[in-house]
Amino acid sequence: MRVFAADRRLVLMKPTAPLVFLLALLPATVFADDLRGHGGPVRGLSVAIDGRTAVSGSFDSTAILWSLETGSAHEVFRFHAGSVNAVIFLPGPLPLGPLPSGPRFATAGDDGRIALWKTGSAMPERVLEGHRGPVVALALSADGSRLASAAWDGSARVWPLDGAGEVRVFEGHQGNVNGIGFLGTGEIATVGYDATLRLWPASGPARVTTFETPLNALAVLSDGRLAVGGGDGRLRIVSASDGSIAAEIEVAPTPISAIAVSADGQRIAASGLRGAVQILDARTLERLRTLVGPGMPVWSLAFVPGTSDLLTGGNDRLVRRWDTKTGAHLGNGALLAEADPLAAYGDDPGAAVFRACVACHTLQPSEGVRAGPTLHGVMGRRIATLPGYDYSPAFAGHDIVWTKATIARLFEIGPHAYTPGTKMPEQTITRAESRDALVDFLERATASKE
Repeated sequence: MRVFAADRRLVLMKPTAPLVFLLALLPATVFADDLRGHGGPVRGLSVAIDGRTAVSGSFDSTAILWSLETGSAHEVFRFHAGSVNAVIFLPGPLPLGPLPSGPRFATAGDDGRIALWKTGSAMPERVLEGHRGPVVALALSADGSRLASAAWDGSARVWPLDGAGEVRVFEGHQGNVNGIGFLGTGEIATVGYDATLRLWPASGPARVTTFETPLNALAVLSDGRLAVGGGDGRLRIVSASDGSIAAEIEVAPTPISAIAVSADGQRIAASGLRGAVQILDARTLERLRTLVGPGMPVWSLAFVPGTSDLLTGGNDRLVRRWDTKTGAHLGNGALLAEADPLAAYGDDPGAAVFRACVACHTLQPSEGVRAGPTLHGVMGRRIATLPGYDYSPAFAGHDIVWTKATIARLFEIGPHAYTPGTKMPEQTITRAESRDALVDFLERATASKE
């Protein structure tokens, strides 16, 4: 989980919206229901150019190919050793008949690998390796020949999809690279935790624009401008020529978690970590609609080509469909969001800090395991020793016993500095009183209730 506020900094690894380079060929039909199948938050979404098929990636390490006409899962793909953070459809056969016959797509994961898939295959057609940290964003060139990736190893890459030619590596960001996109000029745009937007020409150094906040998400608009989502909850429209801000708006009081652009380039969808989805005019950033209902907040967004509809990937493991013109939720309207797991703790300041962690961790064994292990009994437990949880080798190799002091230190300097090699999202809590409130809360809330 990732938050950036005055005293809590957690970078959202939001994949940017895929670049749709063809118009929809066929209209989508009425959506059947919410898409159920994932066992964790839905981190990535992409919709095929005909609007009939979607692919999603999740904290549960799977990708699912969906029929949007029937609302059913067509195939489940398992390959990555960790969360699937980004997905995108690739050039290839279009879906034919009632179910897909062979669309191709890519998935990117916490394991630093990018897998290229075709429907009906149990294993990827090809695996792209080279990143040394979680890959969190993907983008496709307008001609469909190149795939771009952004990762938490501080680099971005452009891969030729035909396997010929060299992989281009972009290095210079000081920390996580959270978004990437292709510009019509041939340049590559990247944004990162270091609060910079970098525009990379065909050769030579990048042009760098520095903002006042970490940058979490990026999308390229049809007119070549950039939509940039910040840790301060603001969406900015930025000129690709000089980095100047043409317009900006507060989407949420918490970090922006996802951005998507409609296929016609007219609308932007943006969501914050704790809040509704805003539908904005792509030119002026005028608010056109606010989507409020079940499944908020969301981690991923994707417009459905040929319609005014939007898919959202929720923290509650569901993919939902919305009409952005009316604001209506098009799935099962009787569904309610999951009960607040922290409701019993009222206004406890430590619980407020811990709220940024509930997507990954539970407090009691009865609540099960999510993307991270349950924290029940964490105090006094040696690192990476909870039975039944698959820890990364790097994390398990540290010699740490979890106490109030060691947990506070983890969030003081960040997981990547305190436990190098971890797959845990980078996050720091800068205020000592907030760290103290968190560890006091954990001591009480994770103790055995005997």
